[in-house]
Amino acid sequence: MDNRTQITNHPHIIKIPGVCGGEAIIENTRIAVWHIVEYYYKVGMSIEEILTDWDYLIPSQIFSALAYYHDHREEIDKLRKENSFEYWQKNLIHVTP
Repeated sequence: MDNRTQITNHPHIIKIPGVCGGEAIIENTRIAVWHIVEYYYKVGMSIEEILTDWDYLIPSQIFSALAYYHDHREEIDKLRKENSFEYWQKNLIHVTP
């Protein structure tokens, strides 16, 4: 494990400065917690469907990501907003004539 790794109170969830912007991720992946939350809550995918898409994950990693979200809702909702298409469209697209 990288010596910069920040362990969280949730199994499988870590933060590493410089990896995915230092956001909470699933350990040994570059999958951000907010990504799992988006698939589960916004897209409506089941745990089984998420595991089909990311077949190298195990159920406890998904459940831990969702638990992390519920304990850190403000942090993850901010990231969900900042990574949304709507936010990107409104704040990051600069049309030049």
